[in-house]
Amino acid sequence: MLKFSKMHGLGNDFVVIDAINQQIDLNLSQIQFLADRRFGIGCDQLLIVEKPTQQDVDFRYRIFNADGSEVAQCGNGVRCFARFVHDKKLTDKKTIAVETQSGIVYPTLQDHDNVRVDMGMPQFEPSQLPFVCDERAISYELTLDNDMTVSIGAVSMGNPHAVMLVEDSSLSDVDTLGPMIESHKQFPERVNAGFMQIVDRANINLRVYERGAGETLACGTGACAAVVVGIQQGLLDRDVTVSLPGGKLNIVWAGVNNESVWMTGPATHVFDGEIAWATINNH
Repeated sequence: MLKFSKMHGLGNDFVVIDAINQQIDLNLSQIQFLADRRFGIGCDQLLIVEKPTQQDVDFRYRIFNADGSEVAQCGNGVRCFARFVHDKKLTDKKTIAVETQSGIVYPTLQDHDNVRVDMGMPQFEPSQLPFVCDERAISYELTLDNDMTVSIGAVSMGNPHAVMLVEDSSLSDVDTLGPMIESHKQFPERVNAGFMQIVDRANINLRVYERGAGETLACGTGACAAVVVGIQQGLLDRDVTVSLPGGKLNIVWAGVNNESVWMTGPATHVFDGEIAWATINNH
């Protein structure tokens, strides 16, 4: 039997698997099956807890989208990861060092199931996203498949984000524009598409179409990316409340180079379960 936990961060939901105390070797179709909401368990992303490969690090953290693709970072996921390893008594630390594909992050457990995370420094160089363009800029023009041109800010928070300003996020055509931006030829590894409505200098509304998962109820790195883009464009202050369909996150960034982005929000445990390997192996 494969043991797992179902968790979510503001409705962005995860299947979390301890690969330290059980042997895990999942292929693409098995990951897709586990993520399937009708035939499997159902989730936006699958999170794998592993032993670290580096010194002075507590855990290694791997993230797989519902389509089976592996990504480097997930903001809501790292909060759930932190609560999982603490609840399962894999560590008694309140602040843990977590190894990801994009570097080390440091989540800290707080009261009321909240977790504060040092998400690292935003990366703006197009080559680091990657994003194909002539030169780095604060905003870029993208021509979409329907010949519509949109203006975006582009930044990496361990994974690539394209952030577009909109008048009303609730009316944004995320289902149409999201896939066009996600798979745009200028983003050779695809991109997460954010639709940001600025309420005032300390509050935004945000919807995110995540690569490999579609629109989710919340995206932690997307919230970080939106705030960073807004600050960089002179539209936001350094401490911002981000309202997503699933709830609110607090994002703080000093707005200068070599400064980390800090994210605070909840991590919720839903249930623990087991699924037979025979069922998984049939997929």
